[in-house]
Amino acid sequence: MTKKSNTYKPDWVPENAGKEFATSVVKGVNPKDIKKTGSPAKSRKHLEIGDYVKGIAENDRVILARAITLIESNSASHNETAQKVLKEILPVTGKSLRIGITGVPGAGKSTLIETLGLYLISKGHKVAVLAIDPSSTVTKGSILGDKTRMEKLAREENCFIRPSPSGGTLGGVARKTRETMLVCEAAGYDVILIETVGVGQSEITVRSMVDFFLLLMIAGAGDELQGIKKGVIELADALLINKADGDNKARALLAKTDFSMALHYIQPATRGWRTEAHICSAANGEGVREIWDVVEKFRDVTKDNGVFSERRKNQTLEWMNRMIEEKLLSEFYDNNSLGRELEKTSSKVLNGEILPPAAADHMIELYKKTKSAGK
Repeated sequence: MTKKSNTYKPDWVPENAGKEFATSVVKGVNPKDIKKTGSPAKSRKHLEIGDYVKGIAENDRVILARAITLIESNSASHNETAQKVLKEILPVTGKSLRIGITGVPGAGKSTLIETLGLYLISKGHKVAVLAIDPSSTVTKGSILGDKTRMEKLAREENCFIRPSPSGGTLGGVARKTRETMLVCEAAGYDVILIETVGVGQSEITVRSMVDFFLLLMIAGAGDELQGIKKGVIELADALLINKADGDNKARALLAKTDFSMALHYIQPATRGWRTEAHICSAANGEGVREIWDVVEKFRDVTKDNGVFSERRKNQTLEWMNRMIEEKLLSEFYDNNSLGRELEKTSSKVLNGEILPPAAADHMIELYKKTKSAGK
């Protein structure tokens, strides 16, 4: 190889070759020739309580995300800091409309949220989406990644999407979702959309933290009446049959009639409000504006009759009770001496030596003794 100019050519390139080759080889840069433009990147700055509060108030996306990560952490020191941050921002929270959206997997929850979110932003709202992903049984992390399913909405300046792993908690709702809602409200988001996994008892958990609860259904997927389950429908403030487009629209209308008939025999989830069935197509946006009109009407009705504020107060007490249960369970199972005894007692239960109720009483009495002894 000869080098007659600054252009680098490998041996296999003809001496006078031009641009007829589809590929070319670029000579690598000598590390010694690289000019240092600055010092190595510094580690992430430690934030004080005031930094979090100021960043949240200014809707700093980085600080907002870090505050939520702090809240979701299981570290005792992180929890202490998070509680101090929440205390500081509490006076400016509670001004949003909290909406829970649930439904069977495949009903189109993410598509509906994206379409609805884009519509709300076009009307001047700021939307936060708390998408509760199923947790991997191996890593305990999110396995769906809602930002990849809401690409258009994720690019909007007035939208904040936070996928959170459910962590295996009941209903697939992240343990700190309530606190996360407060942070988003303090950042100025006036509509909070909570998407759930839509399996098991998730509906009950979400119902306890939102103002309006929307149950998403689909038609044309088999027996329509199979979806009419009183335990789920009686929690909803509205039923929405999605994918009502094309050849499926007729089936969606028929499903709406079936659900409407069933609702006559079920007590409404909210006093002073009548739960009704509606149809939409999240894919093309048809019916999305109408369902938002329903939500706004619900807000006006419940604020006028006092149910809105009453529900918020009850949810606050429910939050406190859940935290008490969680802390007691954690304290019980984290006790090393109890853990050893629990293994022995569990073996006795499995061997039929003791009945479960008696075993539970034994463990609770032992827990009381360890507490009184200060262990």
